[in-house]
Amino acid sequence: MIRLTLRQFRTEAAVGFGMLTLLAILVAVTGPHLAQVNEAFQRACKAARACSTAPNPVLQVDTSLQAFLPFVATITPALIGIFFGAPLIARELETGTFRLAWTQGVTKVRWFAVKLGLVGLAAIALSALLTWMVDWWMGPLNAANQNRFDPSNFSTHGVAPVGYAAFAFALGVTAGLLLRRTVPAIGATLLGFLAARLGVESWVRPNLAPPLHRSLSLLNTGHFGVLGVNASTGAMSLSAPVVPIANSWVLSHQVVSHSGQPLTAQSLLRTCPAYGQLPNGTPPSPAEMRSIHTTCIERLAAHFHTAVIYQPPDRFWPFQWAEFAIFLAAALALGGIAYWWLRRHYG
Repeated sequence: MIRLTLRQFRTEAAVGFGMLTLLAILVAVTGPHLAQVNEAFQRACKAARACSTAPNPVLQVDTSLQAFLPFVATITPALIGIFFGAPLIARELETGTFRLAWTQGVTKVRWFAVKLGLVGLAAIALSALLTWMVDWWMGPLNAANQNRFDPSNFSTHGVAPVGYAAFAFALGVTAGLLLRRTVPAIGATLLGFLAARLGVESWVRPNLAPPLHRSLSLLNTGHFGVLGVNASTGAMSLSAPVVPIANSWVLSHQVVSHSGQPLTAQSLLRTCPAYGQLPNGTPPSPAEMRSIHTTCIERLAAHFHTAVIYQPPDRFWPFQWAEFAIFLAAALALGGIAYWWLRRHYG
């Protein structure tokens, strides 16, 4: 049974691990140069005591790979579900070849367990190796950006992607068993995986631990233009200032009064009447606009602040393990459902 499964799975395995090998070569060739650039910058900026302000040249190295590798890491779990999981059982049910195995003395339980275990372990190993390579290659970039907790980066680092792969594979297997057709199973796997990922990212992950609240003075965060005042036209928008909480995942930030009321256009004009007196014809010069804006920020700071809700950076790994556990538990549950369905409907 193991030999038969390996033979049936050889095409997907050859393609998957062949692409992984090519990616490993690419990472091995380009990664050391990225690390050298970062090390040279760290030595220079430490000597000049300007590491927090000097632009890091590593951000300009292999920019195409900086976009490509996270993209590959993001889509790999979905591809595992589509090409490894969905056809695994659906193809056998669609063609009827499962009956041949069952008439050769192989029980349904053994047939299912060997397929699920062997191919599933290969899929998880593929995802784990890919995630490790991307993590290693992007190490200097993570040190420069300090934003692994950002939702766009969280799903390509750590152990969470391995949980995604296990879930996608189990979802594909279950969809194939229920639908008995490969193409519908692929579609259901893709839609189900995307729904699960987006649901966890939007509603579960932000609440894995109670977020922290912080108030920041507008004088510390109020750069020119943060309130959306266009220096040329004087047009206003009420966007909040950029929030300097290093390495954190900022869930929301808003300019509010000390009683918690959000800043409105009316309160902005009351505090800063100069905005309402801007000429409709020739706009003020950039210097005049900066002066108006500086005065406004100083006045606003006496009555308003930036209210920030965020997850601190030291929760990155607890959140990684929690999300890994969630998707792994879902994968095990799907495997149980598939086993129950097989026993009940193919008795």
